[in-house]
Amino acid sequence: MIGVFDSGHGGLTILSELCATLPQQKFIYLADHAHAPYGSRPGPEIYEFTRCSVERLFEIGCRLVILACNTASTIALHRLQTEWLATHWPKNRILGVIVPTIEAITGVTWLARHRTVPERVGHVERTAIHAPRVVGVFATPATVRSQVYPIEIARRAPRIRVVQQACRELVGQIENGATRKQMAATIKADAGELASNLGGDRLDAILLGCTHFPLVRDLFEAEIDDGIDLVSQPRQVALALVDYLQRRPEFAGTPDGGAATGIDKCTLFTSGDPADVSMRAGQLFGRSLAFQALPG
Repeated sequence: MIGVFDSGHGGLTILSELCATLPQQKFIYLADHAHAPYGSRPGPEIYEFTRCSVERLFEIGCRLVILACNTASTIALHRLQTEWLATHWPKNRILGVIVPTIEAITGVTWLARHRTVPERVGHVERTAIHAPRVVGVFATPATVRSQVYPIEIARRAPRIRVVQQACRELVGQIENGATRKQMAATIKADAGELASNLGGDRLDAILLGCTHFPLVRDLFEAEIDDGIDLVSQPRQVALALVDYLQRRPEFAGTPDGGAATGIDKCTLFTSGDPADVSMRAGQLFGRSLAFQALPG
């Protein structure tokens, strides 16, 4: 089994793409709705909430966990990988969503910055955009504060200018069932603020740097001019997992031979109220999704 973790509903966008790309794989989803949203929380809290949730997934039987959350990937992943895993779960692994996204934007693999000649991304689908010059990033305040996207993109492709916009209200609105009109107004304001920081440059691509944001992708598209690429983070994460499991098949687990497909075959856990979370998730996805309380 492979675990997928997010602070709330956003990781379902990643889970849906993972299920479509790896239909034989068994996934377990855990959302920390009790503490969502993470984006405005201090780093130590984000790390501890993420660590506890990952450990629950390990205890359930997942040997590999995907942090389907930009904030958790930015704030907690490196420390979990380098300090915590070796001591507590040395045979398990944790992956995030930042690396596949940066590889897609730059066309350069994560290890290429250590090489004299850059190594291009092997899978043609992993490159989502073509030679961008200016990339806009909409993300949570915590992700923007970390500067992970400007720093890591500059290390691989210094020609690319990254302009970030902290979306302070949107995740909370998505989690709490705000109306589309309210969310559209928030996105319009955030898009206007980003545009004011371009200094006359024109965007070539936009990254929705929070896994919640694809849930309202159409509202972002309404604010984006024609010809600007919108990077699909769920697709890039799914393709990256395919690559990873080809290299590390021991983490693929036993194929799921059940009749159910997509998210319907997944077990969905929440730290919040299952009935309320199921209702809100169903409204966002336009279908019934049944969350369960964490076992034990």
